[in-house]
Amino acid sequence: MSVDQQTWRRVAKTGLTGLDPDKACPGNFVYSPYNGDGAGKGVTFLLDMEGNELHRWHPPTPPGSWGYLLPNGNLFYMAKAEQTDARAMPATNFVGGWLVELDWDSNIVWEHVNPAQHHDARRTESGGAIFLTLETIPSEVADQVKGGQPGSGLEADHEGGQEATTHMWADHLIEVDATGNQVWDWHAYQHLDLEEDIITPGEPRHEWSHGNTVVPLDGDRVLASFRNISTVLMIDKKSGDITWKVGWDVISRQHDPSLLPNGNILLFDNGERRKNDVRIFSRVVEIDPRTNEIVWEYRDNPYFNFYSSRISGARRMPNGNTLITEGMFGRMFQVTPEGEVVWEYINPYFPVGTDGYEDNRVFRCSWYMPGEIPQLG
Repeated sequence: MSVDQQTWRRVAKTGLTGLDPDKACPGNFVYSPYNGDGAGKGVTFLLDMEGNELHRWHPPTPPGSWGYLLPNGNLFYMAKAEQTDARAMPATNFVGGWLVELDWDSNIVWEHVNPAQHHDARRTESGGAIFLTLETIPSEVADQVKGGQPGSGLEADHEGGQEATTHMWADHLIEVDATGNQVWDWHAYQHLDLEEDIITPGEPRHEWSHGNTVVPLDGDRVLASFRNISTVLMIDKKSGDITWKVGWDVISRQHDPSLLPNGNILLFDNGERRKNDVRIFSRVVEIDPRTNEIVWEYRDNPYFNFYSSRISGARRMPNGNTLITEGMFGRMFQVTPEGEVVWEYINPYFPVGTDGYEDNRVFRCSWYMPGEIPQLG
């Protein structure tokens, strides 16, 4: 009898692994396996809380990151466009480049292409979208950026006999209207602080910010997460000023911040290379932006049982539970305010990705209450 050589598949349960119907928030969830269907296409699942499949979409390509449902029940999906020039981006594995809205039958009813789009995008009330892109920053700025791995981020440019030149990328936030016309943008390198916004030690210096979340908020504000500098910040769209931020003293290499009704910020704190703790673990934290103090957190016991070095997410649910995506292991679960796990589902699909690995990664999961999806009645 042969033995599966992949440890995770050998030891893990998949599908629905736990449910307390009295404590779990009811509803349905949506997720897109990070590697798509394993055959070069995308797939997005809608399941009920017992793990029964209710619907699936067939996006044209694997996700650049993820997708979520719009109020009309359509899927807004960040697809991976074909990258014709690998040198155009520092790492094409996280670049999407193609935003699509799919109806219930997987037909594209809206799309926008920007080859530099990556990680995250959100539809806006105008019918357009706001999203993250990458751009090279001026060398005189790059030379002043602190942190990261010394000597990294160099690329040889042999055109014209030039010597090796430092290339550094940072985020360029863009908003377009329903017709694809740009209506707002924000250049990270023009607003980040050279003294405070330091690349995490050990990280290659080819990127300064490495955004992974962009969220439009009321009051003409934008919430953004920049992983390479372990910073979440709020932007005033009219002035471009950063009006609030929390950094590496509190969080480390985080994902998926969201604004709660009480004004606090919830996020997945990945915990890769913490500043004040050598232990390796992830946690979900709620931060009071008035003091930048953590007022609630979830971590496992023992702490090392819960860790996702990359991707992942956290969202507060209507009943007070928190939906967590432990992304690198395809694990989606709910915890109560007291930290009790009351629902858990593990992605059972292990397709081979473009990097050659067979895994069940999930970038982010979304939850919908009964009655929220029109097509389900």
